[in-house]
Amino acid sequence: MPSSSDQGIQNTLLLPPDDLARSLILASADDQNRPHIGLVGDTYTVLLSGKDTAGRFCLIDMHIPPGGGPPPHRHDFEETFILVEGEMEATFRGVQSTVKAGETIHIPANAPHQFHNSSDQPVRLLCLCSPAGQEDFFAEIGVPVATRTTPPPKLDAAAQAAFKAKVEALNPKYKTEMLQRS
Repeated sequence: MPSSSDQGIQNTLLLPPDDLARSLILASADDQNRPHIGLVGDTYTVLLSGKDTAGRFCLIDMHIPPGGGPPPHRHDFEETFILVEGEMEATFRGVQSTVKAGETIHIPANAPHQFHNSSDQPVRLLCLCSPAGQEDFFAEIGVPVATRTTPPPKLDAAAQAAFKAKVEALNPKYKTEMLQRS
């Protein structure tokens, strides 16, 4: 019978070798070369994409102005929010709670949720999605903006209708469902 130290060696040997094609990434939301995406009045900066993490997760810095935040929705991936600055309202399965700077919330896959900045100050949060893919959805439906706090352009009624149609068309590809506001 193998000893516990032998078992530890065997488990270590099951790890694949270091992938030298992957390298350290140092990302800053203030880097002008990072993708800054304007969407639903908010600005999302992709810090780490699925290409950076071998598809395991993506990390997005979110700037949510007063009144901002996405409509109710759900999707098939895990999502964690770390509130860096400000205070926001989060609704999870119909139950609303206040989330403050320094707090973290986790949304299980497929659970209905939304977040909303009901304060008079911007909110900054980090969003971790696992597996990656949400950053690609944002890139397809949003518009590039200059910085992490640059607001997206205001949409007139025709542009809003076109945006909604585009989101609805892409929802199945990204396994996302928009829900009715309660």
